[in-house]
Amino acid sequence: MIFTNDLNPILFSGGPLPLRWYGLLFASGLALGYLVVHKAFKRNNFPLEHLESLLVYLFIGIVLGARLGEILFYEPAYYFGHPLEMIKIWKGGLASHGAAIGLFLAYFIWCRVHKIKFSKYVDSITLGIPVVAMFVRIGNFFNSEIYGYPTNGNFGVIFKRLGEDFPRHPAQLYEAALNLGIIALFFFLWKKGGTTSRPPMFFLFLYLLLYFGGRFILEIFKDLHTLPEGFPLSMGQVLSIIPVILALIYFFFFFFAPLKISASRPQK
Repeated sequence: MIFTNDLNPILFSGGPLPLRWYGLLFASGLALGYLVVHKAFKRNNFPLEHLESLLVYLFIGIVLGARLGEILFYEPAYYFGHPLEMIKIWKGGLASHGAAIGLFLAYFIWCRVHKIKFSKYVDSITLGIPVVAMFVRIGNFFNSEIYGYPTNGNFGVIFKRLGEDFPRHPAQLYEAALNLGIIALFFFLWKKGGTTSRPPMFFLFLYLLLYFGGRFILEIFKDLHTLPEGFPLSMGQVLSIIPVILALIYFFFFFFAPLKISASRPQK
């Protein structure tokens, strides 16, 4: 089916700053992600006062990292030519790779300040990440940004705000669906044993593998050029390689290597 996206990105325009769908969805994702992490902390009997102070670090890390990622990785020429646009995060323009880096650094700094082992809370925090990521991509759809290539298939979206009359792949919704699938898997694994019954940082590396692995594939549909013409990969694919490799190394050493060693031992 072919759909038409003629959505107004501005929900309410009264006052000095208009309320945009993107900002509302981003805030909603953060709120729901917080509820998921809060529930994980309670189930694991982690001190909630740690969560409250940690959230300040994580929020700053996500916003700064995502915005700097967009500026440095995807549109440096535009933002350095229009520096005031850098602070207008409510209009969109948050890069997931930058958000991941910012989140990691913020959590690392918090752990150092509070003398907490890095692996202690990381899986509980990871459970909320796909919730935020899903809402951000829906916000991108409302903004008619991060769209896909034109399509001749039976499924596509005409983005009227681009001044076009032909359908494109709704790449934003593809990524939202990817995160929804990860949420469903996390919920299933959570019901089957939570976070503390598995190896440390299991959910973190599972998310790195599934999201950035899926992201590498979905980049095929995106009409977004930031690397020299003729380069075989997009910027999103290049930035996804390292997280996927790290995740594969983790799962090899935690799961496949022990099985191989066990199988090689002589039977008594």
